[in-house]
Amino acid sequence: MTSCEHPDFLQQDDNMLSSQDDGQGKKKDGQPGSPSSSHLAYGILDVPPWYLCIFLGIQHFLTALGGLVAVPLILAKDLCLQHDSLTKSYLISTMFFVSGVCTLLQVLLGVRLPILQGGSFAYVAPSLAMLSLPAWKCPEWTVNASQVNTSSPEFTEEWQKRIRELQGAIMVASCVQILAGFTGLIGFLMRFIGPLTVAPTISLVALPLFHSAGNDAGIQWGIALVTIILIVLFSQYLKNVAVPIPIYGREKKGHTSKLYLFQDFCVLLALCISWLLCFVLTVTNALPAAPTAYGYQARTDTKANVLSQAPWFRFPYPGQWGLPTISLAGVFGITAGVISSIVESIGDYYACARLVGAPPPPKHAINRGIGIEGLACLLAGAWGTGNGTTSFSQNIAALSITKVGSRMVIVAAGCILLVLGVFGKIGAAFATIPPPVIGGMFLVMFGVIAAVGISSLQYVDMNSSRNIFIFGFSIFCGLTIPNWVNKNPEMLQTGILQLDQVILVLLTTDMFVGGFLGFLLDNTIPGSPQERGLLTWDPIHEESEETAKVSEVYGLPCGIGTKFCTSSYTRYLPFWPRPEHHRKGFKIVASTPV
Repeated sequence: MTSCEHPDFLQQDDNMLSSQDDGQGKKKDGQPGSPSSSHLAYGILDVPPWYLCIFLGIQHFLTALGGLVAVPLILAKDLCLQHDSLTKSYLISTMFFVSGVCTLLQVLLGVRLPILQGGSFAYVAPSLAMLSLPAWKCPEWTVNASQVNTSSPEFTEEWQKRIRELQGAIMVASCVQILAGFTGLIGFLMRFIGPLTVAPTISLVALPLFHSAGNDAGIQWGIALVTIILIVLFSQYLKNVAVPIPIYGREKKGHTSKLYLFQDFCVLLALCISWLLCFVLTVTNALPAAPTAYGYQARTDTKANVLSQAPWFRFPYPGQWGLPTISLAGVFGITAGVISSIVESIGDYYACARLVGAPPPPKHAINRGIGIEGLACLLAGAWGTGNGTTSFSQNIAALSITKVGSRMVIVAAGCILLVLGVFGKIGAAFATIPPPVIGGMFLVMFGVIAAVGISSLQYVDMNSSRNIFIFGFSIFCGLTIPNWVNKNPEMLQTGILQLDQVILVLLTTDMFVGGFLGFLLDNTIPGSPQERGLLTWDPIHEESEETAKVSEVYGLPCGIGTKFCTSSYTRYLPFWPRPEHHRKGFKIVASTPV
């Protein structure tokens, strides 16, 4: 997720982003019209010009860049890779590649909304909890850079056996998501999940990560503060400053348009400027040259060999780190992340549909989308990203910026991710970012993620002592219990090693503890539906009317399930679209993006 909130992205010329209709359902530039909002230049069914698809696809990649790069870098330390930037670059490239594959699967076969897929912070907390078990703590010699030989078989086995354990846990836990989606279990469970479950769960995805952000920023607080100040300056104070850029159009051969550069590229600009500052301080020897001195790791020459070592092309493949291994503790921990990811994704589906002027997704589309996300997590585990995948909320916000809701743009973004994933130098470049720069970015990003979770409370009555108690108690226990268990693991010994590991992973996963308590208390403490926020919350998750237009938006490609493969037996499949002859006509009513 990113800290940027976006106003209008580009005030493009009429040829590029015009949504005017000639009255015949066609756009003036020859593109077919769609049942989209008048506020949109291109609706979900429209196909913009190829050059615009590429341009906006790159923008979606840049919007997701922070999350895509952050997850491998957070996991690196607990994988014993803090001194192996080359392997970090391989993980980043693998994340790009798998995110591209998963995006294409979701847009073409899943919920079919224009949503980008990528690494999820929901899987980070249980992953770190699993890797903190005594059996997986990194040996002391891997922490000392002078003792690490990154090419030695011993070191390679140290980090690969950890990521193989993560792979196995992710692959098994993803089967829970696959079953929940394709069996229709999601629709049943959502009636018990309200804002007081979502708020502590999402907030506790980010709050416990302050250790990671603080440690990286503390390497050189001056550099970290510069990064923080730049992100805040660009995203908040300069967000409405438009920069003129040259545009070449069919009617106007040469003119300028406005780009909200600081707002749309706030994270990328901040990273580049801070990175450049580190380079200047390194060249002028303003940063210490002694490896033990404070601020040494902020130098850019400590990882200079990574770019030269990284191959130009590297094709990620399943099992590239070896055969995955499975432990009960890891599976239970990652399953907690799967549940959090499901809750977040369902909210994303409805938000995306509203922004692109489409009807709310019917249950079969939601079930299929969650099932495909589970399949995507299975692929992520097989490829070895060290993480699962989920829908990216920040890219949904970008839809209202560009005024383009076409899913073909997200298809282009998925293809761009695939291409970048095989360029080894791209991943290596991001792996060489100095830790204080990354730490500064994390401090901002994690704060925003926590705030996103708290924003769910807008649906409930926070003047109610019941709701204040549930949220406050869930958050406090979600932070306190894992902290105590981490310091006193011997107090939970049952004598059964596998059971001990499961208990440790679950009770040291903050979002599981907080989310479970929020779920339990909200469903057992008496409270009216209005007080719990369900009168506002439930309509958001209702099934939309089964209509011909819903079929056009959410149906499978090539008319599968609606025109072809319409056997009577398919009506028992909760993820299968309904035949068109069972539907009524429906006109998509546009809604103003909020």
